[in-house]
Amino acid sequence: MIRFEENIEQIEMPENLAIGLMVAKQHEKCGTVGCDFDYFGFAFGQSPFPPPRPLVKALEENAGKSGYADAEGIFELREAVAGFNARHFKLEADPERIIIGPGTKGIFFLLFSIISGDVIIPVPSWIGYAPQARFLGKKYYPLSTYPENNYKLTAEELEKFLGTLDGGQHLLVLNSPNNPTGQVYSKSELTEIASVCRKHGVIVFSDEIYALTTFDFSDYVSIGTIYPEGTFVFNGLSKDRSAGGYRLGTCHLPDSDCRKIKEGLKKLAATMYTNITTPVQHAAVTAYRENEEIEDYLNVTRQIHRIMGRTTHDLFTSIEGLRVTRPDGGFYFYADFNELKDELLRAGVKDSNGLSKALLSHPHHIATVTGDALLLPDDNFGARIAYVDYSGRQVYEAYLANMPVNKEEETAFVKKHAPMMVSGAEAVSEFVASLKTGTLQLELQ
Repeated sequence: MIRFEENIEQIEMPENLAIGLMVAKQHEKCGTVGCDFDYFGFAFGQSPFPPPRPLVKALEENAGKSGYADAEGIFELREAVAGFNARHFKLEADPERIIIGPGTKGIFFLLFSIISGDVIIPVPSWIGYAPQARFLGKKYYPLSTYPENNYKLTAEELEKFLGTLDGGQHLLVLNSPNNPTGQVYSKSELTEIASVCRKHGVIVFSDEIYALTTFDFSDYVSIGTIYPEGTFVFNGLSKDRSAGGYRLGTCHLPDSDCRKIKEGLKKLAATMYTNITTPVQHAAVTAYRENEEIEDYLNVTRQIHRIMGRTTHDLFTSIEGLRVTRPDGGFYFYADFNELKDELLRAGVKDSNGLSKALLSHPHHIATVTGDALLLPDDNFGARIAYVDYSGRQVYEAYLANMPVNKEEETAFVKKHAPMMVSGAEAVSEFVASLKTGTLQLELQ
């Protein structure tokens, strides 16, 4: 019998794959009761758009570059990323503070491996942070946030929580726009949080992978500009430039101990994977240099995300019993089912993990992410709603052909081009109605 290291048990299946397996299982079972199976895809957080054409063309042109590259990333790309961060986020344009990695997820793993300290994770959260910390033997603390603050961490809550911890260095994971709530931290909120972090020597891991999808990007602020000595800023190509499969992430390092951090990252990166795929790195230079076509692409996709997110939010808000966050960026909002907790328990939905199974079961067929995937405790019933279930290519072209100019036209646009999301909201409404009347069917749980 092959023996495994115990820490592999600390890793969960990523939520998109886990939900995909659940869907496949339900599909198989659904055939036994004679239904035409389909599901409403609120679980999958991938940009629906094709990557911008200049990036695709650059990848084609650089496919022949097959040699090894610097573990920290080629200088040309780090220089382009530094300039990009300066233009868009007002971060210092220093390529020596940039490292290129295998997606932001991969850079998180590298930094968790070399930066000491327990990890503080505001909840609800993206699933990826905690399993990495557990795998590496790092202690982590889920820190609950509350609906009255739109599920954003406040400086007061952080200050109070830090007072309960032992001394030593702590790492705060901050995600803005947030996955799963769609909330964006304001400059004043970040300033107050930074003040607490500076006082206690807390290091911030700022996950800003959705930053350029912020609906009103003119108001976006990176905490890296407020707390530069203690903030790692993570970003990449996967969300705003729709290139998740390229697996290229970036990190802007803090200005304190930058050289030591970078040397540690380079050694670990060279040991683990040598370098990020060389053709992708050279292609990504185009994605980060000034490019009018890519800027237009970012503006158009940002507006489409806004229309889809806000309209779908309105549909969910009309469902009595749900408390729903209004997204300001990203691909998601958060639906709080806790007002229906008694009804869920009576229906046999015993915990937050069971909520996703109940929503997915026949005849509801609603795919969401709940429970452990959001770091929620068992008695907290909430779901992440992703609003990207449509053909990005077709919607992009339709938007350019006839841009909606008011709320009525935006609603019509969503109904025409994202009918599954509209029908999915109706399915959630029917699910809630059946909860309230005590007729909820869960044949396939």
